[in-house]
Amino acid sequence: MEVTAAVGNNKTVKGKRGVGTKVVPVNVQCGDFPHLLVYGPSGAGKKTRIMCILRELYGVGVEKLRIEHQTITTPSKKKIEISTIASNYHLEVNPSDAGNSDRVVIQEMLKTVAQSQQLETNSQRDFKGDLADQGKALSPLSCCSCHYWLESGPFTAIHGCLNLGPHSLCGFVRKDIQKCMNLVHQVSSKYYKGYNEFYMVLLTEVDKLTRDAQHALRRTMEKYMSTCRLILCCNSTSKVIPPIRSRCLAIRVPAPSIEDICHVLSTVCKKEGLNLPSQLARRLAEKSCRNLRKALLMCEACRVQQYPFTEDQEIPETDWEVYLRETANAIVSQQTPQRLLEVRGRLYELLTHCIPPEIIMKGLLSELLHNCDGQLKGEVAQMAAYYEHRLQLGSKAIYHLEAFVAKFMALYKKFMEDGLEGMMF
Repeated sequence: MEVTAAVGNNKTVKGKRGVGTKVVPVNVQCGDFPHLLVYGPSGAGKKTRIMCILRELYGVGVEKLRIEHQTITTPSKKKIEISTIASNYHLEVNPSDAGNSDRVVIQEMLKTVAQSQQLETNSQRDFKGDLADQGKALSPLSCCSCHYWLESGPFTAIHGCLNLGPHSLCGFVRKDIQKCMNLVHQVSSKYYKGYNEFYMVLLTEVDKLTRDAQHALRRTMEKYMSTCRLILCCNSTSKVIPPIRSRCLAIRVPAPSIEDICHVLSTVCKKEGLNLPSQLARRLAEKSCRNLRKALLMCEACRVQQYPFTEDQEIPETDWEVYLRETANAIVSQQTPQRLLEVRGRLYELLTHCIPPEIIMKGLLSELLHNCDGQLKGEVAQMAAYYEHRLQLGSKAIYHLEAFVAKFMALYKKFMEDGLEGMMF
């Protein structure tokens, strides 16, 4: 699967300098590119595009994955077990799983990967020899650009040579330099297809790393850039420190449109031998909130519930969504200390089932707004934003979720009492 075949609207996957999904293969085929920061909402296809890039670099070998368990010892002699997914060409790890020890995990794992990097292989030496032989017919200045390519990497050399001014010395032999660059692409496609000199490290959920871990990552990615490349994946760059953002090529992956999701659902159902009505596909796409992963799972749940499909078929909901709606109804129906204690237990139940607190806050706000008067909605939304910000800064999610519920109860009860007093007069 090539990068240009990634699911979604390829034209909208752009970086800061117009680098899009269709442009990335040109850079990675050269054998050299900067660190990447891929960000976008959940279910937009970030991991799919990253795997396409790795497939473009190394071939089908990146799909032969294995799960490894590594034990890392902290300076305080505490042992941390981390699960990783690896191939012969890349390593995928989520450092935030280590909690407050994520800084040690990043430093030790990147140090191990970088120091175990292999030396120059036969294919590299053959590549340089072939390039030197075929480059003898070019002018001396263009041959210098070939040498520059070998020393600094193709990504740097190509952009450096092609951006030369027309009045510079090399500008007089610009055509020969272009021939040299074409020769580089031609020879590199022979030797570098399925091989790259850098070991790739994929770090997921970078936005959940602690501040210390991000600073350690910044220092480590500078130190070992000559032997490995990093691909950072996150939902938002707002929680990533500026030094890391400035050292990476940022690629934003937007959420797929409703039409794109409908097309993917129809294609998947067709391959599975299922007949999916267009109206049901659109309802699935709209209910998924443009989350392609969620839309596919909902379609699978509909298949288990009822087949053949019907246009007005009921779309099943997950248990935690129903549970969250019942919690919101309980908050609105009664505002007492006893009810607050019951809601606290329900919030604990959601957290113990690994529902992220950000999702709980967002879902709770959405359900509460449906039961609020128009005069309250603005104040409730502002209050939710305040406690969500505190949620990101703190380490105990239950405190901030319960504080939001208590504040809403007080606000809602006061609003209802004022309304009743107005009706009495």
